[in-house]
Amino acid sequence: MQVYPNQFGQEISRGLKPCYLVFGDEPQQKFDVIEQIRQTAKQQGFIERTVLVADTGFSWNQVLEATQSMSLFSSQQFIELELPTGKPGTEGSKMLQEIAKALHQDVLLLVHGPKIGKDVQRGKWFKVLDDVGISVMCYPLEGRQLHSWIAQHLQSHQLSVSGNGTKIIADFCEGNLLAAKQEIDKLALLYPQQSITDEQIEYAMVDQSRYNVFQLVDVMLSGDSRRCVKMLYRLESEGLEPNIIIWALVREWETLWKLHCAQLDGTPIQWQKFGIWRNRQGFYQSALQRLSASQLNAIQQALSDADLAFKQNVISKPYVKLCHLCMMFMGINIFHLPLVDA
Repeated sequence: MQVYPNQFGQEISRGLKPCYLVFGDEPQQKFDVIEQIRQTAKQQGFIERTVLVADTGFSWNQVLEATQSMSLFSSQQFIELELPTGKPGTEGSKMLQEIAKALHQDVLLLVHGPKIGKDVQRGKWFKVLDDVGISVMCYPLEGRQLHSWIAQHLQSHQLSVSGNGTKIIADFCEGNLLAAKQEIDKLALLYPQQSITDEQIEYAMVDQSRYNVFQLVDVMLSGDSRRCVKMLYRLESEGLEPNIIIWALVREWETLWKLHCAQLDGTPIQWQKFGIWRNRQGFYQSALQRLSASQLNAIQQALSDADLAFKQNVISKPYVKLCHLCMMFMGINIFHLPLVDA
């Protein structure tokens, strides 16, 4: 059964389903949905968590073994399976169909990945898992949906704004939910549980003393290494969850790769097609001039490895790893630098 992201909290409060399918290219909604699943699972005794990534060379028997494994500490198994391409392939499709038949109350399966089309959603593996669980598609929000999302998050902080206030936030963040969430969090700190005027919102929006992820990304794309490191240090001191930055970097890589492929056709880039506003086009042009196809491929592999390591909680210094990744985007060969191990 498919559920919209904004309805997911109400749905999961009714109880866990055996399986959840979370796909899309909007990182903040994906993060919120997956975190709700993790927290609810933990509260209901799913202490053991197995994280798997179905990349090149992946053995699908690992998923089957995870559903059947027993632990000294818990009889309940929570399995997170990431599909980097959004598709499991022929072997994976067959295995997931078999696993769907064997799911029971002591096994919880979460399958997630990037945006997928209707063809994937019509696949047998997706249908059988969707029949026994919940699917959530997380896509960028616009117009009324975006305003509703902002209003909902303001309400969760017990903040009250005018209709125009909601529009100010939406326009400032240009539909970017990660940025919108950060701005709402900032408003909650400045004006806790208050009715906020449009003037107060505008004042908070232009206050550049507190960095956010999207300022970091723009500086990284421009190649300003000194300022990028400074921003990372500030974000770490503010306690920003490293996974949010990882997801932002993954999305930037996907955009850069699409732009790179578009350039190979020899036709002018249709910036609006990629959802890139004029004020950010220069950042991407700078990155594209700086990064070769081989460098972009190396960044993709490094992001994939880091994403898995973050999920498995095996990185002792997350922000050092994030710094390494940002340097790769800036065209710096980190393998020749005396960097501290992350």
